[in-house]
Amino acid sequence: MTDFRETAQTLFGSNLVAMVTPMGADGSVDAKGVASLVDHLLATRCDGIVVGGTAGEAPTLTAAEMVEVVSAVAGRARGRARVIAGVGTYDTAESVERARRAEAAGADALLVVCPYYSRPTQAGVVGHCLAVADATDLPVMLYDVPARAGISMDTDTLIELARHPRIRAVKDAKEDLFDAMTVMAATSLAYYCGSDELNLPYLSIGACGVVSVVGNIVADRNAELIRAVRGADLDSARAIQRSLLGLTEAVMRTSQGAIMAKAALAELGIIEHATVRMPLLETPAPDLAKLRTALAEV
Repeated sequence: MTDFRETAQTLFGSNLVAMVTPMGADGSVDAKGVASLVDHLLATRCDGIVVGGTAGEAPTLTAAEMVEVVSAVAGRARGRARVIAGVGTYDTAESVERARRAEAAGADALLVVCPYYSRPTQAGVVGHCLAVADATDLPVMLYDVPARAGISMDTDTLIELARHPRIRAVKDAKEDLFDAMTVMAATSLAYYCGSDELNLPYLSIGACGVVSVVGNIVADRNAELIRAVRGADLDSARAIQRSLLGLTEAVMRTSQGAIMAKAALAELGIIEHATVRMPLLETPAPDLAKLRTALAEV
C-alpha cells in the first residue's frame, strides 16, 4: 500500500458506511436509533461513518439536526471510527457554515458534494470546493455524483482541486473507471467507491476503500472484500461480491437506497422505524418482499 493510501485510511478509514439517519414514527431524528446503528456499524468493522450524506437524507435535515447527528455519532464512536460529515449543498455560504458547525460538533473530516441543481461551471465547482476546504482545518473528501448533482467533476477539475492540502480523497459515484484511473495516476487523491454495484471493480483499480449504503447492513462483508483485494485473493473477492448481488440489487436498484437500507435495518431490529422524510416514501410491499428474500440469503 502506498503512503497516500495509508494516510487516507488514517484520515477517513477504508470500510466507510454512508449512514442512514434513524427517525421516529413522527419523522424526528431518533437519538436511540442513532446510538443503536453506530454500535452495529462498529461491531461489523466499519471504520468510517459518513453522516448527512445522500443515504442520510441530507436535503431534509436542518442545520441544527445535522449538528445533532454529527455530535451524537462522534460521541458514540469515540475514536473507533472516523466521522465524516456531509456538508455540501448548492449554496457555498451555507456549505461553509455547515463545515464549521460540523468541525465544532466533533467531525473528523468533511464530505463535499459537487453543487447540485444550480449547475455551475467547472470553475464554479472549483471555487465552491476550495471555499469549503478553506473554512476548517479538516480533511476533505470530494463527492462526485453526477446522477444526483446534474453535473460531474471533470478530470482537470479534480486534478486542480488535488493541489489543495486539505482535499485528500474522492467518493466516486460517477462510475467512470477510466476517469478514476486517470485522476489516480495524476494526483495523490485517495479514491473511494461510491456505488455499491461497483465496489470490486473500483478496489481492483486502486481505490483504497468504499463508501457503502449496503454497508449499513453488512459492513463486515465489505471489510472481507477489501481485505481479499489487498491480499490479491481475487477469487475470494469475486465470491464475496457475488454473495452480495441480491442484497445490493434489493437496496440499490428497487425504490431508493436510503429507503431500502432503513427497511433492512428495521427488519433486523437495529432501528425501530423505517421512517423516511418526504419526498421519500417508505418501502412498497413488492420491494420489501424482495429485500426480505435477499436478507435471508446473506
